[in-house]
Amino acid sequence: MLDEKRFTKPAPKEVIHNVILENRKRLTLSGIEDVDSFDEETIVLFADSGSLTVKGTGLHINKLSVETGEVSIEGEVDSLVYTDGESGKTRGMGFLARLFR
Repeated sequence: MLDEKRFTKPAPKEVIHNVILENRKRLTLSGIEDVDSFDEETIVLFADSGSLTVKGTGLHINKLSVETGEVSIEGEVDSLVYTDGESGKTRGMGFLARLFR
């Protein structure tokens, strides 16, 4: 009899999500999967655990790295609101998905 090899799927890599807010003027995020929408008052991002809405005034995305999932935002940050739910990949096409179609 031949030995049956069992292939196990590797465990999904845990994505670490960090938030650093400096003086309400500079926001650095990691573990971001997608950017859904943005303007000077609202930026909607998707992380593994759900969506993150950043509200403020004069918001600008200075750095966006798709490979590392890092985002750097400048402007006056008024609020960060998390919404539980599915990740951006299953919610529909986000900004980056539409951009790289």
